[in-house]
Amino acid sequence: MATGLQGTIAALTGKSPSQLSSLSSGSIADVYKLSFPGDTPIVAKLSSGLELEARMLNYLQEHSDLPVPQVIHANESLLLMSYLPSGSALNLPAQIHAADLLAALHGITATKFGFEWDTLIGGLHQPNPQSENWLTFFRDHRLIYMGQLAVDKGRLPSGLFCRLREFCDQLDKWLNVPSAPALIHGDMWGGNVLAQKGQITGFVDPAIYYADAEIELAFSTLFSTFGDDFFSRYQEHRPLAPGFFEERRDIYNLYPLLVHVCLFGGSYINSVDAILKRFGI
Repeated sequence: MATGLQGTIAALTGKSPSQLSSLSSGSIADVYKLSFPGDTPIVAKLSSGLELEARMLNYLQEHSDLPVPQVIHANESLLLMSYLPSGSALNLPAQIHAADLLAALHGITATKFGFEWDTLIGGLHQPNPQSENWLTFFRDHRLIYMGQLAVDKGRLPSGLFCRLREFCDQLDKWLNVPSAPALIHGDMWGGNVLAQKGQITGFVDPAIYYADAEIELAFSTLFSTFGDDFFSRYQEHRPLAPGFFEERRDIYNLYPLLVHVCLFGGSYINSVDAILKRFGI
Protein backbone atom coordinates (compact mmCIF):
# COMPACT_ATOMS: atom_id res chain seq x y z
CA MET A 1 0.00 0.00 0.00
CA ALA A 2 2.68 2.48 1.01
CA THR A 3 4.85 1.84 -2.06
CA GLY A 4 1.89 2.14 -4.40
CA LEU A 5 0.73 5.32 -2.69
CA GLN A 6 4.18 6.89 -2.95
CA GLY A 7 4.21 6.19 -6.68
CA THR A 8 0.76 7.71 -7.11
CA ILE A 9 1.78 10.81 -5.17
CA ALA A 10 4.90 11.21 -7.30
CA ALA A 11 2.83 10.98 -10.47
CA LEU A 12 0.30 13.55 -9.23
CA THR A 13 2.67 16.08 -7.67
CA GLY A 14 5.87 15.58 -9.62
CA LYS A 15 7.83 14.83 -6.47
CA SER A 16 8.41 11.66 -4.51
CA PRO A 17 7.78 11.62 -0.76
CA SER A 18 10.79 10.70 1.36
CA GLN A 19 8.70 9.56 4.30
CA LEU A 20 5.17 8.28 4.80
CA SER A 21 3.74 8.15 8.32
CA SER A 22 0.27 7.10 9.38
CA LEU A 23 -1.91 9.76 11.00
CA SER A 24 -4.85 7.42 11.50
CA SER A 25 -6.11 4.06 10.40
CA GLY A 26 -9.64 2.87 10.98
CA SER A 27 -12.79 1.46 9.50
CA ILE A 28 -13.60 4.67 7.63
CA ALA A 29 -10.31 5.93 6.16
CA ASP A 30 -6.52 5.68 6.17
CA VAL A 31 -4.70 8.99 6.52
CA TYR A 32 -0.98 9.58 5.96
CA LYS A 33 1.45 12.45 6.35
CA LEU A 34 3.78 12.64 3.35
CA SER A 35 7.12 14.38 3.84
CA PHE A 36 9.29 15.73 0.99
CA PRO A 37 12.96 16.74 1.07
CA GLY A 38 13.17 20.50 1.48
CA ASP A 39 9.44 21.01 1.00
CA THR A 40 6.26 21.24 3.08
CA PRO A 41 4.46 18.00 3.92
CA ILE A 42 0.99 17.12 2.64
CA VAL A 43 -1.74 14.73 3.78
CA ALA A 44 -3.15 11.82 1.80
CA LYS A 45 -6.50 10.31 2.71
CA LEU A 46 -7.63 6.97 1.25
CA SER A 47 -11.28 6.03 1.46
CA SER A 48 -14.41 6.43 -0.68
CA GLY A 49 -16.56 9.48 -1.37
CA LEU A 50 -13.53 11.75 -1.23
CA GLU A 51 -14.54 13.94 -4.15
CA LEU A 52 -17.53 14.94 -2.06
CA GLU A 53 -15.35 15.61 0.96
CA ALA A 54 -13.17 17.86 -1.21
CA ARG A 55 -16.27 19.78 -2.33
CA MET A 56 -17.22 20.35 1.30
CA LEU A 57 -13.73 21.58 2.19
CA ASN A 58 -13.73 23.91 -0.80
CA TYR A 59 -17.16 25.24 0.18
CA LEU A 60 -15.94 26.07 3.68
CA GLN A 61 -12.86 27.79 2.27
CA GLU A 62 -14.92 29.85 -0.13
CA HIS A 63 -17.81 30.76 2.17
CA SER A 64 -16.29 30.98 5.66
CA ASP A 65 -13.15 31.80 7.63
CA LEU A 66 -13.09 28.38 9.28
CA PRO A 67 -9.55 26.97 8.99
CA VAL A 68 -9.66 23.79 6.91
CA PRO A 69 -7.10 21.95 4.80
CA GLN A 70 -6.56 23.18 1.25
CA VAL A 71 -7.46 20.59 -1.37
CA ILE A 72 -4.54 19.71 -3.64
CA HIS A 73 -6.08 16.80 -5.55
CA ALA A 74 -9.23 14.74 -5.19
CA ASN A 75 -10.83 11.74 -6.80
CA GLU A 76 -13.30 9.21 -5.45
CA SER A 77 -10.69 7.24 -3.48
CA LEU A 78 -7.78 9.65 -2.87
CA LEU A 79 -7.70 13.12 -1.33
CA LEU A 80 -4.51 15.16 -1.10
CA MET A 81 -4.60 18.13 1.28
CA SER A 82 -2.31 20.64 2.89
CA TYR A 83 -0.85 19.51 6.20
CA LEU A 84 -2.08 21.34 9.30
CA PRO A 85 0.11 21.10 12.43
CA SER A 86 -1.57 19.57 15.47
CA GLY A 87 -0.86 17.41 18.46
CA SER A 88 -1.81 19.73 21.32
CA ALA A 89 -4.74 19.30 23.68
CA LEU A 90 -7.84 21.45 23.47
CA ASN A 91 -6.80 23.56 26.45
CA LEU A 92 -8.48 26.77 27.61
CA PRO A 93 -7.00 29.07 24.93
CA ALA A 94 -7.80 26.52 22.21
CA GLN A 95 -11.39 26.15 23.41
CA ILE A 96 -11.84 29.91 23.42
CA HIS A 97 -10.40 30.10 19.90
CA ALA A 98 -12.71 27.29 18.77
CA ALA A 99 -15.70 29.14 20.22
CA ASP A 100 -14.80 32.27 18.26
CA LEU A 101 -14.40 30.29 15.04
CA LEU A 102 -17.60 28.27 15.37
CA ALA A 103 -19.69 31.26 16.44
CA ALA A 104 -18.52 33.01 13.26
CA LEU A 105 -19.32 29.93 11.18
CA HIS A 106 -22.81 29.71 12.68
CA GLY A 107 -23.34 33.36 11.81
CA ILE A 108 -23.33 32.37 8.13
CA THR A 109 -26.95 31.78 7.20
CA ALA A 110 -29.13 30.64 4.31
CA THR A 111 -32.80 30.90 3.46
CA LYS A 112 -33.44 27.15 3.87
CA PHE A 113 -32.25 24.23 5.94
CA GLY A 114 -30.32 21.47 4.22
CA PHE A 115 -27.85 22.14 1.45
CA GLU A 116 -27.37 22.54 -2.30
CA TRP A 117 -26.31 18.90 -2.53
CA ASP A 118 -26.20 15.81 -0.36
CA THR A 119 -23.13 15.35 1.82
CA LEU A 120 -21.52 12.60 3.92
CA ILE A 121 -21.02 11.95 7.62
CA GLY A 122 -18.66 9.19 8.69
CA GLY A 123 -18.74 7.89 5.14
CA LEU A 124 -22.55 7.57 5.27
CA HIS A 125 -24.88 9.35 2.88
CA GLN A 126 -26.40 12.48 4.42
CA PRO A 127 -29.48 13.73 2.53
CA ASN A 128 -29.97 17.51 2.44
CA PRO A 129 -33.21 18.38 0.63
CA GLN A 130 -33.69 22.08 1.19
CA SER A 131 -36.55 22.87 3.54
CA GLU A 132 -38.07 25.87 5.26
CA ASN A 133 -39.16 23.75 8.25
CA TRP A 134 -36.34 22.70 10.57
CA LEU A 135 -38.37 20.27 12.66
CA THR A 136 -39.56 18.42 9.58
CA PHE A 137 -36.04 18.34 8.15
CA PHE A 138 -34.51 17.08 11.40
CA ARG A 139 -37.24 14.48 11.84
CA ASP A 140 -37.29 13.06 8.31
CA HIS A 141 -33.76 13.56 6.99
CA ARG A 142 -31.75 13.09 10.16
CA LEU A 143 -33.47 10.92 12.78
CA ILE A 144 -35.84 8.83 10.67
CA TYR A 145 -33.41 8.50 7.76
CA MET A 146 -30.45 7.42 9.91
CA GLY A 147 -32.62 5.23 12.10
CA GLN A 148 -33.99 3.39 9.07
CA LEU A 149 -30.48 2.98 7.70
CA ALA A 150 -29.39 1.47 11.03
CA VAL A 151 -32.33 -0.97 10.86
CA ASP A 152 -31.45 -1.89 7.27
CA LYS A 153 -27.86 -2.60 8.35
CA GLY A 154 -29.11 -4.89 11.09
CA ARG A 155 -27.71 -2.65 13.81
CA LEU A 156 -30.85 -1.05 15.31
CA PRO A 157 -33.67 -3.26 16.69
CA SER A 158 -36.98 -2.63 14.93
CA GLY A 159 -38.74 -2.06 18.27
CA LEU A 160 -36.34 0.72 19.13
CA PHE A 161 -36.88 2.27 15.71
CA CYS A 162 -40.65 2.27 16.32
CA ARG A 163 -40.05 4.16 19.56
CA LEU A 164 -37.81 6.60 17.69
CA ARG A 165 -40.60 7.29 15.20
CA GLU A 166 -43.04 7.85 18.08
CA PHE A 167 -40.58 10.31 19.62
CA CYS A 168 -40.18 12.14 16.31
CA ASP A 169 -43.90 12.82 16.20
CA GLN A 170 -43.48 14.92 19.36
CA LEU A 171 -40.37 16.96 18.56
CA ASP A 172 -42.27 20.24 18.71
CA LYS A 173 -42.71 19.71 22.48
CA TRP A 174 -39.01 20.28 23.07
CA LEU A 175 -37.29 21.88 20.07
CA ASN A 176 -37.31 25.53 19.13
CA VAL A 177 -37.63 26.91 15.62
CA PRO A 178 -34.25 28.55 14.83
CA SER A 179 -34.22 32.16 13.73
CA ALA A 180 -32.23 31.24 10.60
CA PRO A 181 -30.48 28.19 9.12
CA ALA A 182 -26.81 28.28 10.18
CA LEU A 183 -23.84 26.76 8.38
CA ILE A 184 -22.33 23.97 10.49
CA HIS A 185 -19.25 21.79 10.20
CA GLY A 186 -21.43 18.83 11.07
CA ASP A 187 -19.00 16.32 12.65
CA MET A 188 -17.73 18.00 15.78
CA TRP A 189 -15.89 15.29 17.68
CA GLY A 190 -12.41 15.89 19.06
CA GLY A 191 -10.56 13.96 16.37
CA ASN A 192 -11.77 16.47 13.78
CA VAL A 193 -10.45 19.51 15.68
CA LEU A 194 -6.71 20.17 15.30
CA ALA A 195 -4.85 22.37 17.76
CA GLN A 196 -1.30 23.43 18.52
CA LYS A 197 -0.03 25.64 21.35
CA GLY A 198 -3.44 26.94 22.37
CA GLN A 199 -4.64 27.72 18.85
CA ILE A 200 -7.01 25.86 16.55
CA THR A 201 -5.09 25.01 13.39
CA GLY A 202 -7.96 23.41 11.51
CA PHE A 203 -11.18 21.44 11.33
CA VAL A 204 -11.23 18.29 9.20
CA ASP A 205 -13.76 15.73 7.93
CA PRO A 206 -16.72 18.10 7.48
CA ALA A 207 -20.34 17.01 7.08
CA ILE A 208 -21.74 20.41 6.20
CA TYR A 209 -25.29 21.68 5.81
CA TYR A 210 -27.46 24.52 7.10
CA ALA A 211 -29.11 23.61 10.40
CA ASP A 212 -30.03 24.71 13.87
CA ALA A 213 -26.55 25.56 15.21
CA GLU A 214 -27.48 23.81 18.45
CA ILE A 215 -27.06 20.42 16.76
CA GLU A 216 -23.37 21.24 16.30
CA LEU A 217 -23.01 22.39 19.89
CA ALA A 218 -24.72 19.24 21.16
CA PHE A 219 -22.39 17.01 19.14
CA SER A 220 -19.39 18.84 20.64
CA THR A 221 -20.42 17.57 24.09
CA LEU A 222 -21.15 13.97 23.10
CA PHE A 223 -17.51 12.88 23.31
CA SER A 224 -16.37 15.83 25.47
CA THR A 225 -14.79 17.77 22.60
CA PHE A 226 -15.55 21.11 24.26
CA GLY A 227 -16.45 22.10 27.80
CA ASP A 228 -17.45 25.04 29.97
CA ASP A 229 -14.71 27.36 28.68
CA PHE A 230 -15.92 26.89 25.12
CA PHE A 231 -19.56 27.48 25.96
CA SER A 232 -18.88 30.54 28.09
CA ARG A 233 -17.03 32.16 25.20
CA TYR A 234 -19.50 30.98 22.54
CA GLN A 235 -22.39 32.54 24.41
CA GLU A 236 -20.63 35.90 24.41
CA HIS A 237 -21.21 35.78 20.64
CA ARG A 238 -24.42 33.74 20.38
CA PRO A 239 -26.39 33.27 23.63
CA LEU A 240 -28.22 29.96 23.98
CA ALA A 241 -31.91 29.85 24.83
CA PRO A 242 -32.81 28.15 28.12
CA GLY A 243 -33.24 24.38 27.96
CA PHE A 244 -30.32 23.50 25.70
CA PHE A 245 -28.25 21.61 28.26
CA GLU A 246 -31.32 20.24 30.05
CA GLU A 247 -33.25 18.84 27.06
CA ARG A 248 -32.29 19.85 23.54
CA ARG A 249 -28.69 18.66 23.76
CA ASP A 250 -29.78 15.04 24.25
CA ILE A 251 -32.40 15.27 21.51
CA TYR A 252 -29.89 16.61 18.98
CA ASN A 253 -27.32 14.00 19.98
CA LEU A 254 -29.69 11.29 18.84
CA TYR A 255 -28.47 11.99 15.31
CA PRO A 256 -24.73 11.41 15.82
CA LEU A 257 -25.59 8.47 18.06
CA LEU A 258 -27.62 6.92 15.24
CA VAL A 259 -24.68 7.53 12.89
CA HIS A 260 -22.50 5.59 15.32
CA VAL A 261 -25.12 2.84 15.57
CA CYS A 262 -24.95 2.50 11.78
CA LEU A 263 -21.18 2.34 11.84
CA PHE A 264 -20.49 0.36 15.00
CA GLY A 265 -23.66 -0.80 16.79
CA GLY A 266 -22.76 -1.82 20.33
CA SER A 267 -23.21 0.54 23.26
CA TYR A 268 -24.50 3.34 21.04
CA ILE A 269 -27.79 1.44 20.83
CA ASN A 270 -28.09 1.68 24.61
CA SER A 271 -27.45 5.43 24.44
CA VAL A 272 -30.32 5.90 21.98
CA ASP A 273 -32.56 3.76 24.19
CA ALA A 274 -31.64 5.79 27.28
CA ILE A 275 -32.49 9.13 25.63
CA LEU A 276 -35.86 7.89 24.42
CA LYS A 277 -36.65 6.57 27.90
CA ARG A 278 -35.66 9.90 29.39
CA PHE A 279 -38.38 11.58 27.32
CA GLY A 280 -40.94 8.96 28.23
CA ILE A 281 -40.82 6.90 25.02
